[in-house]
Amino acid sequence: MDELIFAGAGDLARAVRQRRVSSAELVEACLERIAQVNPVLRAVVELGADAARTEAVVADRLLAAGEAPGLLHGVPITLKDSLDTAGMVTTWGTPGRAGFVPERDATVVARLRAAGAIVLGKTNTPEFTMGFEADNPLHGRTANPFDKSRTSGGSSGGAAALVSAGAVPLEVGSDTGGSIRLPAHFCGCAGLRSTSGRVPRTGHAIPPGGMLDALTTLGPLARRVEDLEIALGLLAGPDGFDPFVVPVPLRDSRDVTLGTLRVAVHVDNGLRSPAPEIAAAVRLASSRLSDRGCRVAEVLPPGIEETGDLFRRLLLADGGAWLRRLLAGAGTDPDASSLGGMLGGPTLDGAELSRLVDRWDRFRARMLGFLGSWDAILCPVSAIPACPHGDTERDLEAFTYTMTWNLTGWPAAVVRVSGTPRGLPIGVQLVAAPWREDVALALAAVLEEDLGGWQRPPL
Repeated sequence: MDELIFAGAGDLARAVRQRRVSSAELVEACLERIAQVNPVLRAVVELGADAARTEAVVADRLLAAGEAPGLLHGVPITLKDSLDTAGMVTTWGTPGRAGFVPERDATVVARLRAAGAIVLGKTNTPEFTMGFEADNPLHGRTANPFDKSRTSGGSSGGAAALVSAGAVPLEVGSDTGGSIRLPAHFCGCAGLRSTSGRVPRTGHAIPPGGMLDALTTLGPLARRVEDLEIALGLLAGPDGFDPFVVPVPLRDSRDVTLGTLRVAVHVDNGLRSPAPEIAAAVRLASSRLSDRGCRVAEVLPPGIEETGDLFRRLLLADGGAWLRRLLAGAGTDPDASSLGGMLGGPTLDGAELSRLVDRWDRFRARMLGFLGSWDAILCPVSAIPACPHGDTERDLEAFTYTMTWNLTGWPAAVVRVSGTPRGLPIGVQLVAAPWREDVALALAAVLEEDLGGWQRPPL
């Protein structure tokens, strides 16, 4: 069974098309693996096994009849519980939606289904995706597949844990402050934060719109960098509902010439110094990129030290009014929510808010000016590897390495490059200019090839 559950999504799709394996066999293999690992991980919060088995039989019949399959025809996946999935309980991790079954798929769910993917179930997320640990009042917390005493990260922690454990080859996460990249780093898989405005968020717990719209985007998690690019091609593009998605064509990472790339590296962002093993991983990745012909230099983007303060001020500027509206829309009593700590702060007046938005604009402009001299940035994903459950709130500065790129809206890929002496994975972050996911993915693919990428957890 290992050759099935640990293969990539692209490889499995090719195997189905070539009749080397049936969709029914893939679905059974993934369901069996979920049954093995989920009692430990608690990553899957809703399972649709019977419906998936039925869809797999239909997929195999269509293929036998010669009907042209989609790019992921017959491939099992799961979806983060922040994405509406028709016919399947989707809670967004909030008590007001316990047992809620959407009538419509989120855009990204519909697109993956149209490509032939078979949805097995939903994976755990913090309430409204607002947290760095996959823990919520309905489903509890998800464990790390490399050490169950440690977190899988958030907010796509259930997704990353399940992918890394070999239960599904592909997932879709969301990222407002690092919610795809941090779990990928903690769990040792690959992840991609797409450019803000690349992928529609219609049907997601955090909807499009508002002052903070640019912070949140959607993107894939997988064990292989190749699968990130396959998924992005299916997810990207306007849907006629999310008004902030732009029809910018995707570029192919295979067309990127490494020898022309200028890569700026920083090990320490000046806010939270990384653990020694994190710093060593970034320097190892830097050396490999240099060996591959990239022009690499260690240089810190000016103004990056504003990240933590600016991100927090923006998130809390309205005193929790936006979050109260989200809770009310879901039917959740604020007293039953895990997000009470974000609801009682002071509200900025108009002049203060205007100055804050001006500051954000200057930050983005200064960072974009820096990128004029570079094609990509290599840096840590976090200052620490996966930490014990409950510790993420005690060290928020450790996660400012991802927040920077939410503030800019740029794409960033994560790939595993090494591990700690305790066996925890360590990823690095590869950031590129707006709309240049191809550059981030090309660099991630090189590091995956040279340094091994995802490794099987002891589970």
